[in-house]
Amino acid sequence: MKRTILLCLLIFCACFSHAQDKEAVLKVIETQRQAWNRGDVEGYMQGYWKSDSLVFVGKTAPVYGWQNTLERYKKSYPDKAAMGQLTFTILQVKVLDADNAFVLGGWNLKREKDAPGGYFTLWFRKINGEWKIVCDHTS
Repeated sequence: MKRTILLCLLIFCACFSHAQDKEAVLKVIETQRQAWNRGDVEGYMQGYWKSDSLVFVGKTAPVYGWQNTLERYKKSYPDKAAMGQLTFTILQVKVLDADNAFVLGGWNLKREKDAPGGYFTLWFRKINGEWKIVCDHTS
């Protein structure tokens, strides 16, 4: 009987922990969306791992490193008008373990003359207690 209670308690704790991690990952994404919509590319980049090992895969080729990814964003979106208003549609968030999570979603920009959009997959890792995007594949 004690083993059953202990097992139930462990399962409850694991589920509660995964739910907290899922919420923390979603908060990173929401904070990025808000920064983007203010025209704050550097604020948006705070959701990414500030490392040369960050990987961003876009339509043309992979970009390696936080600084290179920031420069790519600044070149592609030089001002607030080019950035537009960003919305996300989160299709799936899976906390894989205590330090890794996967997100699948869609993105849309509303701009004066167009409304581009696409999909993304994000690999999050918990680094120094914070969830950060370590790999982003956006189309």
